[in-house]
Amino acid sequence: MDRRYFVSLSKEIIDGKIHDNNIYKDILSIPDNDVHCVINGAEIIRDFYFGGEIHLCTICNGKSGRCSEDCKFCSQSAFYRTESPTYPLMDKNGLQRGGIYACKTPINNYSIVTTGKRLPSREVKAVAEAMAGLDGKNIKRCASLGILEQEDLDLLKKAGIDRYHHNLEACEGYFSQICSTHTYHERVNTILSAQGIGLEICSGGIFGIGETDEHILELAISLRALNVDSIPINFLVPIKGTPFEQMRNLTPQKCLKIIAFFRYFLPNKEIIICGGRRQNLGELHEMIFSAGASGIMTGNYLTTEGMSLDNDLRMIDKLGFFTRHK
Repeated sequence: MDRRYFVSLSKEIIDGKIHDNNIYKDILSIPDNDVHCVINGAEIIRDFYFGGEIHLCTICNGKSGRCSEDCKFCSQSAFYRTESPTYPLMDKNGLQRGGIYACKTPINNYSIVTTGKRLPSREVKAVAEAMAGLDGKNIKRCASLGILEQEDLDLLKKAGIDRYHHNLEACEGYFSQICSTHTYHERVNTILSAQGIGLEICSGGIFGIGETDEHILELAISLRALNVDSIPINFLVPIKGTPFEQMRNLTPQKCLKIIAFFRYFLPNKEIIICGGRRQNLGELHEMIFSAGASGIMTGNYLTTEGMSLDNDLRMIDKLGFFTRHK
């Protein structure tokens, strides 16, 4: 397979042709050094659906540490000894601060993220009240508060929250290898509940955690079946003290290949590159949009450093792209 093959494949996908999953397996199995062949078609697809627009989102780590869950990649789990910050739910001013700032910038989406299997209902109410106080005309509002009950999700919707973020993290066939304190189906059911009341869904996964190409494809199939609106792609940053602290499974080329695969497989979906992009892509970081990404998370992540908004805006301008209009 060469560049011409992937350009032809991209045009077939744009025309609506359905391909066998073996085609997508082949994309993932291409040697890292040949990733440049894959990228051309992914860029054509991204350009068809999104043009030169880049979606920007940012998060607030609203409650950190002492998590009851044992996700092996996460520094906030109470099961592991890490240097992750620990603090209770921020007050209203703290929860709103990042959103007020984002309203004055080209950032499109602001999300409050909290630790734990689920945020207690009284704290869900506090998040809802904080979000209700933000200007919904200048920023889309999102929340990532864990495995919530229907009444909690209703409260968020009534407060003006547009989107619920809830990563599957990994496919069903690999999920038990990364977490034992809750199930894959609990995560799926939360997504279905949020969709049921009209919330948009942001759901993706983390890569570099020992998954196979078959696991990546299985995750993509699930996300397509769930018809999520946005797919955040995270790359593992090994954290000292976690079970995955020694994992080094990614190369910059492999990261680009994963991004391109998702663009081929989910051609018209928002694909946002989030945690670990700076640490894992290195000098190839600026190629994420050519590989098919239509958005990035800007600023810091939950417990690791990201890229500053100013640096991201300079990169977007340098590459000839522009931020999405609000």
